[in-house]
Amino acid sequence: MPKRRSYSGVRRALAAGVLASALSVSGHAQGTVTLYGVLDTSIELTDPGNGWTPRLDSGAYRGSRIGLRGDEPLGGGNHLLFELENGFSSADGSLATAGTLFNRQAWVGGQGRFGEIRIGRQYSPIYIPFKGQLDAFGAGTIASGLNNLSKITPYSSDAIAWLSPELSGFSATLMYALRDAADEDGNGFAGYYATFEYRLDGLRLLYARQQTHGAGALRSNLGGVSYSLGNWQAWLSFFNGDGGTPAYHGNGMSASVRYRFSPSASLSLGYARVTDKLDDGASAEQFSASFEYALSRTLLMYLSAADLLNRGNATFTLRGVNVTGLPAAYPGAPVKGMQVGLIERF
Repeated sequence: MPKRRSYSGVRRALAAGVLASALSVSGHAQGTVTLYGVLDTSIELTDPGNGWTPRLDSGAYRGSRIGLRGDEPLGGGNHLLFELENGFSSADGSLATAGTLFNRQAWVGGQGRFGEIRIGRQYSPIYIPFKGQLDAFGAGTIASGLNNLSKITPYSSDAIAWLSPELSGFSATLMYALRDAADEDGNGFAGYYATFEYRLDGLRLLYARQQTHGAGALRSNLGGVSYSLGNWQAWLSFFNGDGGTPAYHGNGMSASVRYRFSPSASLSLGYARVTDKLDDGASAEQFSASFEYALSRTLLMYLSAADLLNRGNATFTLRGVNVTGLPAAYPGAPVKGMQVGLIERF
């Protein structure tokens, strides 16, 4: 009996200690770390000019990813932030970039009345969310002529970015990327990026510019306007670029419209055109349509179709956010495609 009382006392003491520790942690912990992710898987059927080819894709609309996001309040409205994000294929489970765990984002920063500062590998400001706000297709799926016919740098390493607070409808993001040791361009910078935005009720004006240096240097400009009225939203945008790997030198425009039948369902139509300055007479235009339906708060189904007409020696093709398009079968080949996909967010 005495031993039983002793063990019971030990159990009560341990339970009291665990409870006290839990209360202490909950009373003092202020920061949060959030696990999040996106699974985007689609079936695509494309004819690049030599017959229809079926494919199972990952990341056609929103790149499949898993990440950790941290927020530690510092007082006075200031926060310490970090984000680690890995891209992968939901089709076969492979890393998006072999040998790199956090290929999408790996940065630490701070937030306050001054805006937000991020240091490390990040989305370029011209990529997300900027480019996704310039057409009805969110610059994703084969339906986005803006995505298929323009060229930008999606990620930047060794980067320092400042995201301004919004002031009377105006906001901006500025980023400088420091030169990588492997890059022999000796100017000290790998490139700069800048975006500017103005909002007024349903009106939105956007402009962005990038200039990278070193191997595959790329200059790009993106800009546009969107307007929302009731269930309708329309976009008109322009783009140009020079450089990159493979070489790109073109300018063009895109126009699109979306009608929302309900909070869950919407239909989008679009047109885009580009002139390839690397080859006289080379150009392309694309006609697109897509339908989206939210099956739940976290599950989205999308259907998309596109008809891309290359002219002259142009070889543009249909691709997704993280999907390499099938190459045009020959210069000037028409490329057609359709796609059905599901996006699950957590």
